[in-house]
Amino acid sequence: MAVDTFVPNRTVNLAKRRSLLIEIAIVAAIALFLIFALPWMISAFRLNLMGRFLALAIVALGIDLIWGFTGLLSLGHGIFFTLGGYALAMHLKLPQPPGSGLPDFMSLYGVSELPWFWRPFYSAPFSMMAIAVIPAIIAGLLGYVIFRNRIRGVYFSILTQAATIIFFNFFNGQQKLFNGTNGLTDFRSVFGLPVKDNRTQYILYIITILFVVAAYALCRWLTSGRFGRLLVAIRDDESRVRFTGYNPTGFKILVFAVSGALAGIAGALFTLQSGIVSPNTMNIAFSIEMVIWVAVGGRATLVGAILGAVVVNLAKSLLSEKFPDFWLFFQGGLFLLVVLLLPSGIIGWLRTSGVNLYKQLTGQTRLSTYPSLEEDPEVEYERKNLGD
Repeated sequence: MAVDTFVPNRTVNLAKRRSLLIEIAIVAAIALFLIFALPWMISAFRLNLMGRFLALAIVALGIDLIWGFTGLLSLGHGIFFTLGGYALAMHLKLPQPPGSGLPDFMSLYGVSELPWFWRPFYSAPFSMMAIAVIPAIIAGLLGYVIFRNRIRGVYFSILTQAATIIFFNFFNGQQKLFNGTNGLTDFRSVFGLPVKDNRTQYILYIITILFVVAAYALCRWLTSGRFGRLLVAIRDDESRVRFTGYNPTGFKILVFAVSGALAGIAGALFTLQSGIVSPNTMNIAFSIEMVIWVAVGGRATLVGAILGAVVVNLAKSLLSEKFPDFWLFFQGGLFLLVVLLLPSGIIGWLRTSGVNLYKQLTGQTRLSTYPSLEEDPEVEYERKNLGD
């Protein structure tokens, strides 16, 4: 009897829907654990640190979106991260009601009138919008200048690094406008709530978790379907994409702007929980650290970006407390270990070598030539109906 080799679309769609529901359930379970269980297990100080690390995970998702999926290695995301922080901090530093005074640091430098570009930040809705829109616009403009000239690869990385130096020096030298190297700090209240109160910090922690989930969902949606496949095609062979009739410039500008917006949101959430924003987060080293988080967790995985940001910063915090004189050596050793032994990152290793190791330990004999094939519903259907 002939065996029907056609794979019904309904079977494939049901398998994909089931996989999506499982993923949603896992994300929801982790979020609920972080919101309701973790606060009872650690101190308020540790919870505040976890909130900061989760905020950094948002910018790591943006890095993974442009680097892991699109092949754009940005060394300037500290710009967008800091701009988002400044957008919120400017609103928090303005005395209410409007016109009742100047930010405290301006009087130290003899400023008698509020600069014009500070005035819109009296409005809370404008400030909330500016957190994402301003970094997205700057990223879009920078991307337009670079991508329209077909600059890519290491030259793109160098230009983003140069942009970081420009923005750092500008903000660092503007004492009258942004308090220079000291940055903006001493936030007393946010939407009527005292910033330093533990309850307020817990609310900010919950908001950060919700934004991490939303950012993950956005990146997951963007990297799925035709748009996601196009991003991967641009990463693997941009010239061939052009030959097929697509213009990669617009797609690269869009994804770079989205990544910048995510970095701005992350910067605002981090500023609220750390209590300060300054040009120090615009330096080159911090932008390189963001790339390292993604490399440690695993490129083009999204989950790896979140895991890498949390694990690296958690290790950094613990090691700096236990070994204040030597923790940098431990951190450097961790990065060397990942590069040499886990070039695909933690998640990448789990999906390849980790799968094979698990099958060896459990005595499974199925040959795994490529891990994603084992999860493909069409391959699974053929295996059941045609045999191995």
